Amino acid sequence: DSANFDEYMKAIGIGFAMRQIGSVTKPTLIISAEGDHVTLKTTSTFKNMEWNFTLGEEFDETTADERKTKSTFTVDGDKLVQVQRWEGKETTISRAVSGDSMVATCSIGDVVCA
Repeated sequence: DSANFDEYMKAIGIGFAMRQIGSVTKPTLIISAEGDHVTLKTTSTFKNMEWNFTLGEEFDETTADERKTKSTFTVDGDKLVQVQRWEGKETTISRAVSGDSMVATCSIGDVVCA
């Protein structure tokens, strides 16, 4: 369970109903890479998503909550870092693997969810 996740979802503009779904959804994340090309897949009871991208290159992303963003992924040590930009907003999502779990830290402005 992520502390402050509801506040984070509010800050990025997700409405009440989608926040309720988001708070109980536990997606499975599969990351595969070949050089700088990465495929990231999420599966859940709510929605399945797949992104194909090249590290360091901005691409158009439609998020699970239907936001249209410009996203860039980079690697920082053992973390996969994603920056999403849309409508003058910017959020950073940092993902790291710990054992068989992924730990994500999300931030927008002074709102941080870990």
